Amino acid sequence: MFGKLKALSVLGVGVYLASATYAAAQQADLNSPDLVLINAKILTMDASSSVAEATAIRDGKILAVGTSASIKALIGTQTRVFDVGGKTVVPGLIDTHAHFKAAGMAEYVVNMSRAKTVAEALDAIRTFAGKKKPGEWIIGGAWHPPSQLAEKRYLTRQEIDSVAPSNPVYLRTVGHFSMANSMALQSAGVDKSTANPGGGSFERDAAGELTGVLVETAIDRVEKAVPPWSDEDEIQQFKLAESVLNGFGITSAVEGATEARDIRTLQKIALAKEATLRVGLMFRPEPPAEMAAWEAIMSGNGASSGFGDDWLKFAGIKIFYDGGMTLKTALMRDVYPDSHDDYHGIAQQTPERLKQLISICNRYNWRVGVHVVGDLGIDQVLDAFEAADKEKSIRDRRFILIHASLIRPEQMERAHKLGVRIDFQNVFMWDKAATVERFLGRAVADRALPTKTLIDKMGLDNLGAGTDFPVNPINPLLNMYIMVTRKDPNGNVYGASEAISREQALRLYTSAAARYTFEEAKKGTLEPGKLADLVVLSADYMTVPEDQIKDIKASITVVGGKVVFQR
Repeated sequence: MFGKLKALSVLGVGVYLASATYAAAQQADLNSPDLVLINAKILTMDASSSVAEATAIRDGKILAVGTSASIKALIGTQTRVFDVGGKTVVPGLIDTHAHFKAAGMAEYVVNMSRAKTVAEALDAIRTFAGKKKPGEWIIGGAWHPPSQLAEKRYLTRQEIDSVAPSNPVYLRTVGHFSMANSMALQSAGVDKSTANPGGGSFERDAAGELTGVLVETAIDRVEKAVPPWSDEDEIQQFKLAESVLNGFGITSAVEGATEARDIRTLQKIALAKEATLRVGLMFRPEPPAEMAAWEAIMSGNGASSGFGDDWLKFAGIKIFYDGGMTLKTALMRDVYPDSHDDYHGIAQQTPERLKQLISICNRYNWRVGVHVVGDLGIDQVLDAFEAADKEKSIRDRRFILIHASLIRPEQMERAHKLGVRIDFQNVFMWDKAATVERFLGRAVADRALPTKTLIDKMGLDNLGAGTDFPVNPINPLLNMYIMVTRKDPNGNVYGASEAISREQALRLYTSAAARYTFEEAKKGTLEPGKLADLVVLSADYMTVPEDQIKDIKASITVVGGKVVFQR
């Protein structure tokens, strides 16, 4: 009997020890990383520009950064391990200005980006029309005919009619101009007797007939006639778009002009835990005629800038002011070189109305970002910001000059005093520098996007880089290449003195970019406690020959500790 008890006792001790070991192992696994990257060159982009070999991730955040040996010691039985073989790892890239839904539209719209001549553009429409039933709308993806087509012009409605006679056709461009065929104009109730709206026009030929080209505010008339996508289509378009951006190493983006429906769609995706891109929303309500109506929109349900979470939040209110350099609508101090009258560009509203709009936004704690390109336009937007600041300080609110492509040094100083940030897009000059030169002269093309001067005058942390996709390519490494080299595709250099270093360019996409949405304590660098958003690059960004920067690709993209893209 005693022998049996002794055996049972020994057995019990064994069971206890096994259980204790299992519990300890379980506890160790609970504390172990979900994912580690080892044998890497990690550019943390912290304040010291530290470089590490490995990182550990748990619960969507950076657990540790250090040597491969120190990180290996943390690995548990459930840890996923990536040995990246010495590749460079950088924080997740942040595009501070994009209209990224366009990246998910390939199956829904005509791709006009490859057309190099009027004939090729019309052929693209003809091919797409062949897949449509009579009466179904045909929508075009963003493109830029004046710089893209050999003929340097927009398509006419008669040309579009010739290849799609049975369908309404509406062709968006990179902004400020659109084209429509006869059926589309008819659907919108526009004919040759229709008056031009304030701040825009329905272009006409010498005989007074509509050409089908819509300028600025005239676009809205036809845009509203285009039938909306279904909810299912919208969700799919945004999900596809997020995955496309992930493929370029982009983990966060500021949506540059968001409509209410887009916000609802993005919220559905985030609530379903299907988001792979963190989004800051620049809400763009159409300013109504009456300021009381604008105030009702701003007071809304009490929300204001910053409302949201790590996946989706309001970044501010977007207001348009002038046009663009290649559209000859940027509001300039100097008269346009080829102008036959006193033409300085186009403002979409008066300076007094702009002040009222911004004042009301400020009153309800909405941060404002204004689309402005020309130097005269920047003068007037800064006037409006200064007026708002006198009513209620904006100095810690990071109001934004969006684009500010032709900003001058004294304007940078004015902006800096107000705590205003500038978010620009060097990649605009990739395929449009020659057009800027043609319309505004070489001196203006050289001073466009004065990146080094902006850093010198305002400090890098008050700036951010984006693409304005689909106006320009979404590729962040192409954008960084242009910041570093100032070259166009033909190797022509514009404004060589405004080139910046590789690290500065990368910071404009990471540590500085995170400040757009006041999230510098959460993302933009690879440090313990921050969101685990990172990219493994195909080549060493810091050491490859300069001309190869643009060819670097994302090999692995991680958002919130999850691999969302792997090449």
